[in-house]
Amino acid sequence: MPEAPPDTRPPVVTPSRVVAGLCLLVPFVALLWVNSYARLTPAFIGIPFFYWYQMAWVPVTAALTYVAYVLVRREERARKAGETR
Repeated sequence: MPEAPPDTRPPVVTPSRVVAGLCLLVPFVALLWVNSYARLTPAFIGIPFFYWYQMAWVPVTAALTYVAYVLVRREERARKAGETR
């Protein structure tokens, strides 16, 4: 069976891809900028800020990654639907 030809079109920057990229970039920058959270106060239920700030980013990062995934999948589906017409 012959292989499908590779997609030779140049990549397109769309608003949804920009938003998806920002969703992935925000947690990366927030957690690499250690000076912004390298302190003990304010404590939350006895946990120093340094620890609970990082743990708070776990569900936030998961949600932002999901948003980026949905945006990219929606765009891919719309592009494929446009190709078949």
